[in-house]
Formats: sequence, C-alpha cells, structure tokens
Amino acid sequence: MERKKLVQVKNLTKTFTLGKGLSLTAADNVSFDIYEGETFGLVGESGCGKSTTGRTIIGLYQPTTGEVIFDGQNVHQASSAVRSKLTRQMQMIFQDPYASLNPRMNIAEIISEGLYLNGLYKGKERMNRVIELLEMVGLQREHANRFPHEFSGGQRQRIGIARALAVNPPFIIADEPISALDVSVQAQVVNLMKKLQQEQKLTYLFIAHDLAMVKHISDRIGVMYLGNMVELSASEILYESPKHPYTQALLSAIPVPDPDLEKSRERTIIEGDVPSPINPPSGCVFRTRCSVAKAVCAEKKPIWQEVDINHFVACHLYQ
Repeated sequence: MERKKLVQVKNLTKTFTLGKGLSLTAADNVSFDIYEGETFGLVGESGCGKSTTGRTIIGLYQPTTGEVIFDGQNVHQASSAVRSKLTRQMQMIFQDPYASLNPRMNIAEIISEGLYLNGLYKGKERMNRVIELLEMVGLQREHANRFPHEFSGGQRQRIGIARALAVNPPFIIADEPISALDVSVQAQVVNLMKKLQQEQKLTYLFIAHDLAMVKHISDRIGVMYLGNMVELSASEILYESPKHPYTQALLSAIPVPDPDLEKSRERTIIEGDVPSPINPPSGCVFRTRCSVAKAVCAEKKPIWQEVDINHFVACHLYQ
C-alpha cells in the first residue's frame, strides 16, 4: 500500500529583501515530501535556511516562489476559511521554550489559547483538557496555575509541546526543540515526542543541527547547506552511506564513544567559513569549502537527482 504524502514541498524559494538593492535567499528551490506518520529530519549548520523552510511551510512566511501542499490543499493559496482549518492541522514547537511562552499568562491560559480561538471545549471541559495535556507531557495538574518563569527549560518545552497538541493537529513542525536545553534533558524531550507520536498518530518535521539526535528520531533526513537541499535519504542509509561531501563532513564530526576509535578514525574537515547568503558562490554553493570540487562546480548548479533508490543528492560527482 502506497504511503500518503501529508506534506509536499515543491520548488520552495524564500527571498528576503534587505534594502539598498540587496536580497537574501534563505531557501532556494527546496523540494521534499513528508509521509503521514513519519518523522522527517531537516539538518544543517546554523543559517542554512532550515528554520525559514519550516516557517514557510506552516505559513508564517509567504514563499517567493514554489508551493506547499498539505493534505491536498495549497497552504498559501487557500481561502481564509480553509487557512483557518489548516492552522488547526499544523502546529509548531519553537526553539526557545521561554521566549515562545507569554510571561504574563499562566500555563492554563497558554495551553487553552488555541482551544479558545478555535471554539473547542467549554468551561470546565476546557480546563479538563488542559490538565489532560499537562499529564500527557509529564507535568502535573497543579502546574496549570503557575507562570513560565517558575519552570525549568525542559519543563517549559513540555508546555510548548502541550500547547501544540491542544487542537489535535496531525502535523507538527519542531524547530530545533532541544537546542536550548541541557544535554541531560534533550533525550527526555525527544523520547517524549516519540511516545506522543505513537499515541497521537503524529507526523513531524524535526529541524535540528544535532545529527546524532536527528538519527535517533527521524525516519528520513534532508540535509541543507546555504539555502539548498544537498542530500535526502532514509536515516540509516544516510549515516551508513552519505553521498554529498558536506554530509560526509557533518557525520565525521559526530564523536564516537570509544576513545581509541575516536583517536584513530579519519575525519573530513570542512575548511573556510560559510559564504555570505547575500552573495553566494556560483554553481554549487558548497564548492568553496569542498575538497573534491571540480571546474564544473563553479560553472553550473548541480541537478537534484535520485542516485540510489529513494536516495537523492545534488552533486556533480554523480552527474
């Protein structure tokens, strides 16, 4: 049975105008699908455009070109009535669990805001739903009357997860949900998200730069560099057989828990700095830092193509 494509991102480009004739393309012709029930990981260095892609998918940004199809509906061309429905079906967990929570509202008000705006539950039922959500994410009913500053970072992110779940969305975009947390708490939050995914039948877009954690939670992974998608495959295949030089370098940077193996293994070092997105290199955007770049890499942009079954890469080494 063919899996259902819940989200289709087609040739998505988002360009910001900076003034004085300058512009910045944060996402450049990005395409991928997210299947119902899976976790799609989107990774890359800071500034690569992964968060912009996520925010454009959910409708916080209007795309410059391209389209996003959610459950058969064009997100950015839908009527106001359809957009209102789509808003309920797509929710977001933000990177900073403190900045994303209103400090003047208590936890019950924060979590129930979506219920109120969508006319879901009334009176006591609404409060019961808040308590149910708190317990679902590992918090207690007495936490409902407290304020964000009274919680730890991990607890605040649990509140953010509860808020995202309040309106029963099938799709959640998690924008670096663990990067602001202590390492000891990160695994707890990721394991909670995996548990909730199974219980609530959720689909995730999980945005992060921690490749080790992305492997733990993701079914498939897309790798971005300077606004461009450079590789996409199943999680295990990407880690066992990376194709793009950038992906290879990112994976080689992940530490191995064996001290002897860590000391002896060969690493792929990326030299130089990330080019300015205002003035990106011609051809392949990674060529200025690539140890195997050829003349053609400067002359034309590599084609996004399938080099193995369900394994896509944009690199002149395979063209």
